[in-house]
Amino acid sequence: MSGKKGTKRWLTPWADSEERPSVYHLTSRVVDRRFVFGDEERGKFRMFMRMMENFSGCRVLSYCVMSNHFHILLEVPPMPKAGLSDAELLKRLGVLYAENFVKSVADELAAALEESDGEGGSPELVAEIHGRFTPRMHDLSDFMKTLLQRFTRWFNRTHNRTGTLWEDRFKSVIVESGTAARTIAAYIDLNPVRAGMVSDPADYRWSSYGEAVGGGAKGNGKKSREGLVRACMSHKGVGFEAEKWKEVSRIYRRAMGMALGRKSGRTEVGESQHATKNEEEMLSSKDNETVLPDLGMAEMLMKRVRYFTDGAVIGSKEFVNDAFAGARDRFTERRKDGARRMRGSGVAAKGLLWSIRDLRVGV
Repeated sequence: MSGKKGTKRWLTPWADSEERPSVYHLTSRVVDRRFVFGDEERGKFRMFMRMMENFSGCRVLSYCVMSNHFHILLEVPPMPKAGLSDAELLKRLGVLYAENFVKSVADELAAALEESDGEGGSPELVAEIHGRFTPRMHDLSDFMKTLLQRFTRWFNRTHNRTGTLWEDRFKSVIVESGTAARTIAAYIDLNPVRAGMVSDPADYRWSSYGEAVGGGAKGNGKKSREGLVRACMSHKGVGFEAEKWKEVSRIYRRAMGMALGRKSGRTEVGESQHATKNEEEMLSSKDNETVLPDLGMAEMLMKRVRYFTDGAVIGSKEFVNDAFAGARDRFTERRKDGARRMRGSGVAAKGLLWSIRDLRVGV
C-alpha cells in the first residue's frame, strides 16, 4: 500500500459503535498449502467456528471451508454497554469449558452476591470474575486465535502430528455493510464453484450457502440463513432474522450470478435470454434499468479478486476514506486520501467498490 507504515492489523476505528457494524473478511491457509481437509476436518472446523461464535458474541455472516484454506465474513459487535448478565456469562462459558469449571465460576458469583457489605453483594468482586473472561469476547483477534488453536490441537491429535498448521498470521479485510458485504459473502460462497468442485454453490456442504439451503449438522441451517440475511440487509437495519431468508435468497442468488431474471427487457443475456432489473433483487448500481452491471459483478466473482483478501479496507469511496481518516498515522503525509480504484480482476466493481490499498495487477 502506498505510504503504508508498519504491518499492524487493520481494525475499524468505530469498533465500539452500535450504529456501524464492524465486519471483516478473514482468511488463512494450511502451511505449504497442502490439501489436508476432508469432510471430517471441514465438519470439525465448522463445529469449532460455531463454538467460538457462541462464546464470543461475534457472528459469522458467511463462510467456506476448502481443502487447504477457509474464508469467514465475521461481524464483531461491541460488548453491550451494561455488560453481560451472570446467566449470559455462564451460558457462554459452557460453550468452551467443562461443566465442573462453569459450576466453579457459578459458585464464585453466588458467593460474591452474598457478600455482607450491603444489599446486592459485592459488585467489585462480581466485576472481577466477569473480567477474567469478557476481554476475550467481542474481539476479532481472540476469536481467530482460539479457533485456530483449538482446531490445530484436534487436527494434530487426530493425525498424529505436531507443529503449526497455518501459514503466517490470518489475513483480515474491513468490509462495509451493504453492497460490499453482500458481494464478498457471495465471493466466499463461490469458492468451490471457482475451484471446479461444484457447478452450484448450493451443492457444497461446507459453506454458508450450502448449509443455509441444505441444512447444517442439526438439519436446519438456521445459523447460516441468519448470517446471510444480515450480510445482505444489515445496511437496511435488518438483524439476524432467519424468517427473511426467502426474500434474501433471491437477492443472494442474483449476487452470485446463479439466478438472473429472464423476463423481456432491454439488455440481452446470451443469444436468446433477456433480463430486466428488479430493484429489490439487484446489486446497487447506476444503470439503465438492466442487469448489465450485475452480469459484470457476477463474472468478476468467478475470478480470484486479490482486493478481497489483501485490500485492507473494501467499500464505497466514502467508507474507505473514513477508515483512512481513522488511521491517518499509518500513512505518509504524501497520501491525501484512502480510496483506490480496483483494477485487474476487480475492475467490474469500478465506481461501486474501492480499496484502501493499491495492488499490483497480475500478481
